[in-house]
Amino acid sequence: MLETEHYQCPYCGEDCEAVLDLSGGDQQYIEDCPVCCRPIVFTLQTDGQEWMLDVHAEDE
Repeated sequence: MLETEHYQCPYCGEDCEAVLDLSGGDQQYIEDCPVCCRPIVFTLQTDGQEWMLDVHAEDE
């Protein structure tokens, strides 16, 4: 099950969009910002239906 979520880069402040795969359960992964290319830590918590996404800088 895929969902999209808008987020703001913690480094450059640009609005971006993430595609989330809810079928994998709780996840933590790193993706580079598509604008400034700095690493963003994504923390996804889900029970398969409801979910919450947190994004923060790698050094936080």
